[in-house]
Amino acid sequence: MMTRRQFQTGALGAGVALAADGASNAQPAPKRRTIVDAQVHMWKANTPDRPWTPGAQAQLPEPMTIERLTPLMDAAGVDRVVIVPPTLEGIRHDYGQEAARRHPGRFATMARVNLNDPGEAARVMALRQQPAVLGVRMFFQPAQAKWLTDGTADWFWPVAEKAGTPVMFLTIGQTPLFAQIAERHPGLRLVIDHMGLTDAALKDNSVAARVAEAAALAKYPNVSVKLSSSPLFSAEGYPWRDMTPHVKRLFDAFGPRRSHWGTDLTNTFDKGPYRERVTHFTEELPFLTEDDKDWVMGKSILDVLRWT
Repeated sequence: MMTRRQFQTGALGAGVALAADGASNAQPAPKRRTIVDAQVHMWKANTPDRPWTPGAQAQLPEPMTIERLTPLMDAAGVDRVVIVPPTLEGIRHDYGQEAARRHPGRFATMARVNLNDPGEAARVMALRQQPAVLGVRMFFQPAQAKWLTDGTADWFWPVAEKAGTPVMFLTIGQTPLFAQIAERHPGLRLVIDHMGLTDAALKDNSVAARVAEAAALAKYPNVSVKLSSSPLFSAEGYPWRDMTPHVKRLFDAFGPRRSHWGTDLTNTFDKGPYRERVTHFTEELPFLTEDDKDWVMGKSILDVLRWT
């Protein structure tokens, strides 16, 4: 007859064996998706040793520093961010590189160039060799708008294409001009910022028309789009449902692998917590499948910018 002690020992051994067997056959826990914000702004204070460009004004009263941004990222579950240096810092991008050094794998930066200086060609060719630099970002404000049609910018596109340097761009009503650029330079990766929208689209009630112009560029496989800055263009509070048709139109045109989530922090800093910008896409847009979200929330921008 088996004693009580023998029974308990045997039962315990069987239980351990079953647990071990169950562990060996268990499916691994699903990996949480990587979330990458395709555009944030960071800058230091205006000081004599690091002066802003003359007349520049920041979007916030206090600088958006590394120390200020990283807790926001942690709280919102954002793994990485692409830094777009604000125009107030001119063409320097060293603060983004500092962030990348201090937090390896979490930060990378775009660069700026003096587009009206063909002498910048050598610097453009070398940008991707610099630590944590992913490409170039351009904003064609009214003073620069003519550069797209008067030949000023013509030197840049073949140089960026040859260098393998992706270009993020934003215009005020000139997005259709990039059809010709995309067609002439099929190896140049172009990223439309903020769905092709600026403040001007709000003022002249042309949001739908500008989104349509951006969607028209989806025919070019080297063009992708940031579905970013929705709060800025919304007339509503979170979850900014009046922007959903525009987001969906662009997503339907470009697909998950050429659509990139982004916040445009700090330009939309006053439009609700950073966390809401994540949940806007991960919980509030029912047309996105879980696989779509994996791409839109991170994989697509990593792929387009070749950020490993």
